[in-house]
Amino acid sequence: MKIALIGASGFVGAAVLNETLQRGHQVTAIVRHPEKLLQHVNLTPQKADAYDVASIAQAVTDHDAVVHAFNPGWGTPDIRERFIQGTRAIFDGVKQADVKRLLVIGGAGSLYVAPGLQLIDTPEFPAEYKEGAEGARQALNLIREETALDWTFLSPPALLQPGERTGKFRIGGDQLLMSGDHPASISVADLAVAIVDELEQPQHLRQRFTVSY
Repeated sequence: MKIALIGASGFVGAAVLNETLQRGHQVTAIVRHPEKLLQHVNLTPQKADAYDVASIAQAVTDHDAVVHAFNPGWGTPDIRERFIQGTRAIFDGVKQADVKRLLVIGGAGSLYVAPGLQLIDTPEFPAEYKEGAEGARQALNLIREETALDWTFLSPPALLQPGERTGKFRIGGDQLLMSGDHPASISVADLAVAIVDELEQPQHLRQRFTVSY
């Protein structure tokens, strides 16, 4: 496939970039600093503005799929507003480029821990991540209104961390996956496996799903 990866230098994006290249896909890595990316025969670095519709449209034109791994950065003061602004621009840019397949990587905050209760709304949710998680939750609400795109939204589990690639995990829907009495985890390498699996063989068109060990 020819895949456009927005946010290819981030924590998740870098893992997705590695996984897609390992599987032989052609990847356009859309980042703010393309000069920082390692060279690879199947990699085309591309500078683009994630907040500009025309810039995104130009960067993703003629691709089979787009992966939205964009994050404004956890230290950004207005992270919620910037996350929503960038997400809207990416959605509109992908549509303008007439690319149908879009996979959005969100957060765990919008997963349900009980009927009608999402993780972000529990007292235990870390305050320092709440604004960014709210932006990701609103991105999910926005994508669910989309009718022109063959979208998928992937929420990682509560614990996403460095670690080895095993290729083994379980798949869930809208509920937070647990490991006994504790929230479940996954390595970012295995999250990337789930992402590229979904691109190669779509199982969750116009749905949100989650994965964990």
